[in-house]
Amino acid sequence: MCGIVGVVSHSPVNQLIYDALLLLQHRGQDAAGIVTQQERKFFMHKAKGMVRDVFRTRNMRSLPGNCGLGQVRYPTAGNAFSEEEAQPFYVNAPFGIVLVHNGNLTNAHALKAELFNTDHRHINTESDSEVLLNVLAHEIERTTRGLPLQPHDLFAAVRNVHRRVRGSYAVIALIAGHGVLAFRDPFGIRPLCMGSNEGSTLLASESVALEGTGYRFERNVDPGEAVFIDLNGKVHAQQCADHPRLNPCIFEFVYLARPDSVMDNISVYQARLNLGESLAKRVISTVPPNEIDVVIPIPESSRPSAAQLAQLLGLPYREGFVKNRYVGRTFIMPGQSVRKKSVRQKLNAIASEFKGRNVLLVDDSIVRGTTSKEIVQMARDAGARKVYLASAAPPVRYPNVYGIDMPTSSELVAHDRTVEEIRQIIGCDALIYQDVEGMKKAIGSLNARITGFDASCFDGIYVTGDITSDDISRLNASRVGGEENQEDTSRLALPNPGE
Repeated sequence: MCGIVGVVSHSPVNQLIYDALLLLQHRGQDAAGIVTQQERKFFMHKAKGMVRDVFRTRNMRSLPGNCGLGQVRYPTAGNAFSEEEAQPFYVNAPFGIVLVHNGNLTNAHALKAELFNTDHRHINTESDSEVLLNVLAHEIERTTRGLPLQPHDLFAAVRNVHRRVRGSYAVIALIAGHGVLAFRDPFGIRPLCMGSNEGSTLLASESVALEGTGYRFERNVDPGEAVFIDLNGKVHAQQCADHPRLNPCIFEFVYLARPDSVMDNISVYQARLNLGESLAKRVISTVPPNEIDVVIPIPESSRPSAAQLAQLLGLPYREGFVKNRYVGRTFIMPGQSVRKKSVRQKLNAIASEFKGRNVLLVDDSIVRGTTSKEIVQMARDAGARKVYLASAAPPVRYPNVYGIDMPTSSELVAHDRTVEEIRQIIGCDALIYQDVEGMKKAIGSLNARITGFDASCFDGIYVTGDITSDDISRLNASRVGGEENQEDTSRLALPNPGE
């Protein structure tokens, strides 16, 4: 999971891209990068760290030009500790291309072999984004055949990319001297939208990056569609997939996206309210509302669901946990034991909201279960008489292969376990999960165009239809942060989008 942005303007774009990346910081905190173009020359700065730390005044001054790209990275494949794997990536032929990518290629291993043996291209990192860049470059080279670049050549190249590449990808590429090309995988798994402001066009992962920089949201890039903005600001667009269909990642709405974003014409905030409404029905069937004294969200992204649930059940809603925004983030802490300690450093319970009460804690999802177990214990230590736990998402039982760093099956607390077995591990008095169909209905009802979701971490159905157990094993082998002595790069370590 990453956040990407691209812009073609009539004025310098370095500050604009920086501001847009700050608005997308919740999508990746591992590394950040910006590239701009002036007179067919690229200027790039990228490094590990948060946007505010990577870019100083001297770096911004060295990024001239009226078009460019940016990315914030959250690594799910490759080497999380290599500066070289920060994006954007660059290749000098044809024309000179730089690229940013959000998603995960599921056939990157096979593509690497093709690139070396057939396309005669060199890959220098473990990043699947570099693989994608070289596939795109090769296809553009084939379609242009040494002739001047035309939009129809780019659309033909993207059509061939769709035929070769598998997995999820939202891509923005800057082609030296020509403009910005953007495209989305045929299933629309990862998000991408566009907006305008006085002849300038901005592309971004989430609508909040448009609104927060003064751009007017225009539309989403359709699944399989390619959009090319030339340096004069003219927008060219064409559908490049044979059988596109909209199957966005449902976890974007559950957790990843900011609540003030609208993605694929669905308000993320409204989606979470709907999840709370659906979850309320599940709670009633498990714990009588008269046995619950108060509903408390686990910050941040569970708040809309918890508030809606409390309203429907006629129960008080309270903030029982305060987040320390200035402590070191969990994901930079090595090892499981330190991760548990960091939960205590990051969250503090307000004892008066727990003491002597039966509390219903609401979380957006439960993945490993380690954080949930610690928070339940915090509630007990604060004096709660009983602690019930409700998840706005169903049990996470399967790995995700499309760009969310879901752990291997053995690390998922719900894998091959009943709800009662999970409850015992977490230590709560009752555990209530959303059901898969209820989740899909709650969110899908907000956009009739959506034919389905990628909900693979919940239902084990991979929408691309080409994922085998061998693929999952291979992808897990390349997953970053899997060792105990490595940094914690799990979803549990992500700061909530409200940060």
